[in-house]
Amino acid sequence: MGFGSYDESEQENQELDSDIADEDTVDAGAAAHEGDVEFEIGASNDELLDKLQDIKDE
Repeated sequence: MGFGSYDESEQENQELDSDIADEDTVDAGAAAHEGDVEFEIGASNDELLDKLQDIKDE
């Protein structure tokens, strides 16, 4: 086999060998949040755009 080529039969027969135990994994769905978030910006769009331009100019 040349560089970059592979045997497809080897790809099909691979087994995942991992030392990670099931109790060490994190359940991503356990921390799901359903709700609303509200916030006030406190500045107009023009003020925010001016501030962004000042930051870019620095």
